[in-house]
Amino acid sequence: MEKVLLVDDEKEFLETMAERMEARDMNVTTTTSPKEALKRAQEDSFDAIILDLMMPEMDGLETLKELKKKNPDLQVILLTGHATVQKGVEAMKLGATDLLEKPADLKVLIEKIKKAHTKKMVLVQKKAEEKVRHILAEKGW
Repeated sequence: MEKVLLVDDEKEFLETMAERMEARDMNVTTTTSPKEALKRAQEDSFDAIILDLMMPEMDGLETLKELKKKNPDLQVILLTGHATVQKGVEAMKLGATDLLEKPADLKVLIEKIKKAHTKKMVLVQKKAEEKVRHILAEKGW
């Protein structure tokens, strides 16, 4: 089961998306606050973070920067109702996994979350292998 953090300042959109994702066996945490999202991302592990690009408290790019600073391996998918090539390029440079236009096609979003989950598993596995290699090298085995 994929664990997702959904961040959007539109409460109605959040509730609808969360319901639809939970109906597809996803564990969804929601918040309308980017600052709350940063806190939750530090306290818990998510397979993917779905983040709205335009929010009043703190925009999606700024939130993405903060998330990536704390954990570069986070899989972040940005949603925007105002897709611009420039913002998209900037988001990808900052490490976004993907950028989708609103209203997001749920099927496409679910596929992207599953891909993000797989990518996260690969990263976790690589880190574990590196740790083992490091221990073996240290012990001289």
